Amino acid sequence: MTKKVGPDPIDVHVGGKIKLRRLVLRMSQEKLAEGLGVTFQQVQKYEKGTNRVGASRLQMMASILQVPVGFFFTNTVGSNENSQFDPRPDDVVMRFLSSREGVELNAAFVRLRDPRTRQSVVHLIKSLASVGTDPTAEDPKL
Repeated sequence: MTKKVGPDPIDVHVGGKIKLRRLVLRMSQEKLAEGLGVTFQQVQKYEKGTNRVGASRLQMMASILQVPVGFFFTNTVGSNENSQFDPRPDDVVMRFLSSREGVELNAAFVRLRDPRTRQSVVHLIKSLASVGTDPTAEDPKL
């Protein structure tokens, strides 16, 4: 039997979704912890996936965070009912969206009403991201 190293990928995925929703709501770890009747350190452990979230606690979190329980299991490889749960722990986009900068950038972007302004922002970000990289390696569809 091999010794398990680190948290389970499913727990890490669920924790990331907890953090993402909490940040979208602009809720502190302390506020979520208060609603759950735990310490903010416990919420930190849930968000990192180092502590598993039990079913009843996950239901409480879903209620506090105003999402269905299934929200915590979305955006996984093969996340339909006929496939095995296989989270993408290395998903760069998910990590970015779960960060404070990702939440702030997305919140500001959706407030832009003019489609031309939105497109200009996209072009700006792409040009900034390509500075110092090989332009031939860039995917033109992105």
